[in-house]
Amino acid sequence: MKKPAKKLTHLDPKGRPAMVDVSAKETTAREARAECRVRFPADVARQLRASGLKSAKGGIVETAIIAGTMAVKRTHELIPFCHPLPIDGCRLDIDWDGENALRIECAVKTMHRTGVEMEALTGATVAALTVYDMCKALSHRIVLGPAKLLGKRGGRHDFGAT
Repeated sequence: MKKPAKKLTHLDPKGRPAMVDVSAKETTAREARAECRVRFPADVARQLRASGLKSAKGGIVETAIIAGTMAVKRTHELIPFCHPLPIDGCRLDIDWDGENALRIECAVKTMHRTGVEMEALTGATVAALTVYDMCKALSHRIVLGPAKLLGKRGGRHDFGAT
């Protein structure tokens, strides 16, 4: 038996953009994890390591965590068809990944009818953008990404590990 073809969910029957109606879905525990990397030129990474990830603007990691958390809570204001969600938990972990890159991971939890993948991705990428902003005086050769979903749980389909 052939599986039905997947289709885009944010289009109405006439092909116009539309928010997904989640009113008939069951409220369940939902969680998602996403990551984004920030890669620095070697000389910039050495300078940042020597400074303990502090800049003239303040603590880079601390500021990125705050920005990522704020972004998670405001994802629905940034992405047109995201539902406003009560965020029950949000955690950002930022640490060196090798000599020249920071790995930013964002984990988000809610009890709702829709998942928090977009919130986790938004938190990780805004935290990465904040790192870039705080370090761009050192180099414009800083590279962000990839950003990717690591896992989600709850709802119809689980993916990866949460």
